Amino acid sequence: MKAEYRARKIEKKWQKYWEENKIFSCEKQEGKKKYYLLEMFPYTSGTVHMGHVRNYTIGDVLARYKKMKGYNVLHPIGFDAFGLPGENAAMGKATPSDEWTYSNVKILRRQLKTMGFSYDWSREVITCDKEYYRWNQWFFLKLYQKKLAYRKQAPANWCPTCETVLANEQVVNGGCYRCETPVVQKDLTQWFLRITSYTEELLEGINKLEDWPPTVKKMQINWIGKSEGVEIKFKLERDSQEIPVFTTRPDTIFGATYLVLSPEHPWVKKIVQENPSLRERVEVMKRQQLTRGEVEKTGLSSGWWAINPMNGERIPIWIANYVLMQYGTGAIMAVPAHDQRDFDFAQRYDLPIRVVIRPPDFNVSLGRLEKAYVDEGEVINSGQFNGISSQKARQVISRWMERQGIGSRRINYKLRDWCISRQRYWGTPIPIIYCENCGVVPVPEKDLPVVLPLNIEITGKGGSPLAKIPSFVQCQCPQCGGMAHRETDTMDTFVDSSWYFIRFTSRKNEYLPYSREEANYWMPVDQYIGGIEHAILHLLYSRFFTKAMRDMGLLSVEEPFQRLLTQGMVIKDGAKMSKSKGNVVDPEKMIEKYGVDTLRGFILFAAPPQIDLEWREDGLEGINRFLRRVWRLVDQKWERSEGYLLGKNGPQLTSLYSSIQGEEEKELQRRVHRAIKKVSGDIEESFHFNTALACLMELLNFLYQFPQPVGGVFQEALIVLVLLLFPFTPHICQELWERMGYSGDLSSQPWPLWRDEYLQKKEVILVIQVNGKVRDRIVVRIGESSKEIEQKALDQPGVNRHLKGKRIQRIIHVPGRLLNIVVE
Repeated sequence: MKAEYRARKIEKKWQKYWEENKIFSCEKQEGKKKYYLLEMFPYTSGTVHMGHVRNYTIGDVLARYKKMKGYNVLHPIGFDAFGLPGENAAMGKATPSDEWTYSNVKILRRQLKTMGFSYDWSREVITCDKEYYRWNQWFFLKLYQKKLAYRKQAPANWCPTCETVLANEQVVNGGCYRCETPVVQKDLTQWFLRITSYTEELLEGINKLEDWPPTVKKMQINWIGKSEGVEIKFKLERDSQEIPVFTTRPDTIFGATYLVLSPEHPWVKKIVQENPSLRERVEVMKRQQLTRGEVEKTGLSSGWWAINPMNGERIPIWIANYVLMQYGTGAIMAVPAHDQRDFDFAQRYDLPIRVVIRPPDFNVSLGRLEKAYVDEGEVINSGQFNGISSQKARQVISRWMERQGIGSRRINYKLRDWCISRQRYWGTPIPIIYCENCGVVPVPEKDLPVVLPLNIEITGKGGSPLAKIPSFVQCQCPQCGGMAHRETDTMDTFVDSSWYFIRFTSRKNEYLPYSREEANYWMPVDQYIGGIEHAILHLLYSRFFTKAMRDMGLLSVEEPFQRLLTQGMVIKDGAKMSKSKGNVVDPEKMIEKYGVDTLRGFILFAAPPQIDLEWREDGLEGINRFLRRVWRLVDQKWERSEGYLLGKNGPQLTSLYSSIQGEEEKELQRRVHRAIKKVSGDIEESFHFNTALACLMELLNFLYQFPQPVGGVFQEALIVLVLLLFPFTPHICQELWERMGYSGDLSSQPWPLWRDEYLQKKEVILVIQVNGKVRDRIVVRIGESSKEIEQKALDQPGVNRHLKGKRIQRIIHVPGRLLNIVVE
């Protein structure tokens, strides 16, 4: 062969071959095992970064490996294209959103192809294509028909100066990102999807997802936030109207020394009306909605009082920033002795702290706590319930309150219905028409898509840009034919990504969002890969969509993603790569310098996928040296032979699967089988690609040191090395494969198999010492008795010479390593 390894030339050659021959295109094949592998598709806000490279390289290894294992592999790609960055690009007539987005898609597509990923590009999805978002609208109509889509008033971030709604990320330190005006909460009529109809199923389904990371499952469980407790009726002192309060700790009700209302609570409006001096401070707390968990706990006294229904005690009502309207009733009973948030707040505002669950070694006469006691204990200061355990008191007090009509047991959830309305331009138009005669009218399916107008002026002020386009807004009512107007809100972009994985199962279906037959063949996704930052909303919404489609008869699966891998970040200089930190490394520059395979190899070798990867360019140099050593070994030691070529249809490995006489060949055979088992397990079971590559490096070193690099076992070991390395660094392996005399794509070759019988040594070489000095070596069988081994050693001429005339004191046998004969 005698050829130089020129990475970029080789990589371009094989990428062209794979694309022209549609190597990674796939179709439904009944009777063949399917494997649907998917990485979260990229957002079109820029170019490919190292986080993308890591994510997609991990997936590519699995896709190529599974194809070699005989699976029918679906490995698609697309682009998440709607959203705020595309709208911001068009601000002030800079660049139209569609031009900016499609320009980025073109760049991303080129970059991904440069990396040689094994995608079926014929299934590409771009979510801002009307051929795609038409089906967003179709799903909305189906959900509307099932009463799973509805509208109601809900607060939104509002900038009074710009007169527009702001996304959460546009609120900076409580102010508008553009003009810094304090943002207020404004009630708007918005569209919601009734995800809460699936709350229990979403919660129960998590336990069935055995191949999801425990951290992700816990995050989803916490987000759904199921809690069992009691809803208690506290009456206002002034007029006996009720404020319902939900608590999971009814056993502590005698310790409630004040009530706290969320700033958004309906009663707060009435309080502010009576006392306008509170308005500004309440608005400040509302503006802290996005950072409630991070800001200091502050509040103000409302001047109103409530009555504790258990003891008739008069307690003050406060308004505070640490209570959320979205959870429970938006009002809490504060028990500072047994809740740390309440404790901190009570200390700050000098509010009473009453202990009602006795802590260990608590001095009742002193009655002071250094911090809230939140564990179980004996109930005290609680009237007739004194002396029982707090666990029992929860049940006893709950039943007592129900009998008295002052409370009822409830199951509460943090999960709220999904608000999909966005007062933005660059998104899917909501297919609803408003008619004075007919009311709310869904757009007929035959009229879909409701097309998003292009090349419009976006100022960022004055509400939704779509509302300013008469040709879009004004329309005819499909029911009565009268004049009507369209909904001008667009959909949350999470809608786009909540079903894209199903669209991939059908290649460009024009008449349905997907073929039910093909979707039921490919779904669920067998392996999903993406960042932990999407562990809650994207995955939860996708699970909701899947279950809703199932109930509509559109899909047969229960869950969208069978197995989930959340990869770590790529960090440099101790921080995540970002332009603001100035620590970004351009993948394309690394590819031009070292080649795609070197970059892939480093990404896979530097750390297991689940943890953060520290960027080090010297690591690329190490991988590059390894690949060059692989190239040189095959280049120098491969011997063409009909015994290996077999008509160029692929090798038939015979020597590696048969009995061998020579000890060196047996050891090579064992190491090859061990490498096959190790690499297979690291890919299939644990995603430990770093240890798989380390194993191949060890095998390479052994092959370089092999005393007789000729013959069947050695040549077949070279074949196995190339096959095992292929999923990690496919371009160099594909080139070596061709240079070895084979044709066709390497991924069509069967993955090598190991046999347990060749993993263990049947014989070992045992060192024989006399008084600690090496005198001979013998070959012994694994499992041979010590008595037989000792006799065999004593019979060796090299040992006998040193034993003549001497008495043996003892024999030390270290199985598998040495036998030391101690003499006088």
